[in-house]
Amino acid sequence: FALSGFLRVATGFDIGLSTKCVVIPKEMDMCHKIGYSEMRLPNLMGHTSMAEVILKSTTWQHLAHMDCHPHVRTFLCSLFAPICLDTFIHPCRSMCVAVRDSCAPALACHGHPWPDSLDCDRFPADEDMCLASLTKEQKHLHKVLPKPACQTCPAVEEFFTHKRVLEVFCDNDFAVKVKLSKKRTVFGDHEYNIECHVEFVTQGSLLPYETQSMIQQWLLINENCTQKMTPTHRPMVYLLVGNIEEGLILVNQVYRWQRRDLQLTLATQKWRYHKCL
Repeated sequence: FALSGFLRVATGFDIGLSTKCVVIPKEMDMCHKIGYSEMRLPNLMGHTSMAEVILKSTTWQHLAHMDCHPHVRTFLCSLFAPICLDTFIHPCRSMCVAVRDSCAPALACHGHPWPDSLDCDRFPADEDMCLASLTKEQKHLHKVLPKPACQTCPAVEEFFTHKRVLEVFCDNDFAVKVKLSKKRTVFGDHEYNIECHVEFVTQGSLLPYETQSMIQQWLLINENCTQKMTPTHRPMVYLLVGNIEEGLILVNQVYRWQRRDLQLTLATQKWRYHKCL
């Protein structure tokens, strides 16, 4: 996840420049299905050509797909692909702060601090005309899910019995079966295809699709683990087992799920009737 082209907010960018409306390009998939299809150029980043917009936005596509905040795409697209209105609408300072507080840990996991160029003090206060974050009423309705933690990648378990796996299940909150594959993008880096299937969930009120979404986020944030689990471009299947502690998702065990090895299949079948000590 190359972030060498970090956002450069063009301070003092003259939005009185002659601008034009253009269709949001297909390469900027993070800005598709956000409620509008045309953007202003130059944008709020000071990018004057579509080639520059595409090049500079690719470093942020990964962050947008992490879903580290409900408004991360809105925030990024308001800067890279501002809606085609008579005037530029900036994101509010509160939206910047909310996105920064949720997404900075994801950047830190990849060795990048939140950039000085995105200092939230540069954005207008909420009382000005700008894109606001969730209201207090919406926050109350919005279910707060556990967040993936940036962590040391657990070693992949090679030798185990179904009885040992059942003991591990008893000590953890979730087990999710994932199918991983990777492909090389047009920009030369890797993109991962992550398919999740929840084998079981023992964590209180969490629903299977919520657990599935959280594990997808964990794999995106902990890309060092995803890389280790996809040494080739051939799809690989794993079982990720872990806990939820103080609002954080922690993966504790990783098992390679191979067709010829029946121990994991046996463990997941027996789990339905298993009684933990």
